[in-house]
Amino acid sequence: MKRHVLIFGLVGGILIAALQWTEYRFVVIDHSIEIYGALVAATFAGVGIWLGLRLTRAKREVVIKEVPVEVSVVKEVLVPTSARAGVPAPHEPFIADDRRREELGITPRELDILELIAEGLSNREIAEKLFVSENTVKTHSSRVFDKLGAKRRTQAVQLGKEFGLLP
Repeated sequence: MKRHVLIFGLVGGILIAALQWTEYRFVVIDHSIEIYGALVAATFAGVGIWLGLRLTRAKREVVIKEVPVEVSVVKEVLVPTSARAGVPAPHEPFIADDRRREELGITPRELDILELIAEGLSNREIAEKLFVSENTVKTHSSRVFDKLGAKRRTQAVQLGKEFGLLP
């Protein structure tokens, strides 16, 4: 029994070796020119595509636009002419208009949220700073927007400044 297994194993090994040698001869020796030609063609095609994309891509152009700003001199301090009349001078401390806040129905917590929005904080950052959930911040923000008549955060900040709620 062992003898038959050993003979079949040797014959199978010899047949596999013969087939591998025949395949090698057929692919590498008989068709070597075609294989090398295909490799060279693929290399040149890849380099050509890469070089073509590199040379024909659009150049990035940086545009710098200068915007003139009008300023006026008040007591030796430059103040933009677009500054509102109700805004206190830089040397005076800001005092929020509590009467206006009460007229609009804005709670102190909502005013805190509006001030943090004006600082440029995201809802997540505001929530972390005030130790509340992000949904609470969203709720307060939407109520402030409704009370001020704003649709966006920037508009709410602008209206808060106009109403004397923000510096």
